[in-house]
Amino acid sequence: MKKLFLFLTFAGLTMMCSLQYAAAQEAAFVEETAGATVHQQLKMKFIEGGPVFMGVIVLCLALGLAISIERILYLNLSTVDTRRLLKKVEDALDAGGIEAAKDVCRDTRGPVASIFYQGLTRADEGIEVVEKSVVAYGSVQMSRMESGLSWIQLFIAIAPMLGFLGTVVGMIDAFDSIQASNDTSPTIVAGGIKTALITTVGGLVVAIILQLFYNYIVSKIDSLVASMEDASISLVDILTQRRKNNV
Repeated sequence: MKKLFLFLTFAGLTMMCSLQYAAAQEAAFVEETAGATVHQQLKMKFIEGGPVFMGVIVLCLALGLAISIERILYLNLSTVDTRRLLKKVEDALDAGGIEAAKDVCRDTRGPVASIFYQGLTRADEGIEVVEKSVVAYGSVQMSRMESGLSWIQLFIAIAPMLGFLGTVVGMIDAFDSIQASNDTSPTIVAGGIKTALITTVGGLVVAIILQLFYNYIVSKIDSLVASMEDASISLVDILTQRRKNNV
């Protein structure tokens, strides 16, 4: 019964505490942070949120950004002008045959050139074999492009959870303060509420940042996959036409 009374009392005072605490601390906060840089303000918020939860949240951000940047660099380096590559392959086929076209693909970076190379190595075995080879190796290249995305998704999901966990811990501390002092004064529970809100904001901000990177990476992969499929069809058409002309 006592716990129920404390819970109802806390729920009723939560908003009042937040408003009163914000009003009471506004002048002091402005004075404290007036000469502080953005870095110093973030450092203060990090300390106020608690080094344990905030440290893990920042670690999620750092790891997520590292994987995201690596994926973006990899995908940008994998992007090539497929039309120009197709023209070079077609010209090489006319000038020097399959081996010349394979040399062009070997000297070109990116998954499209790798798929072309695998298809050209099976060109003598028939068009059906080329199609199967292109499809199979396309799946391999797609798996390579999607490498690391599961970790980014994990950090997007776990960062808000850690923030909410910090919120729960802050609320528990506020309850403990009320129970220990046997007083429902707003200043007693304000510290716990502030810590809870900071960890929640931190987790949500990290999730939002990583979600933006994740969506960009997924859109980049979709664009590359579309280019791979279109270029693969064009390659099969070129080989088919060349085979008909040689018959």
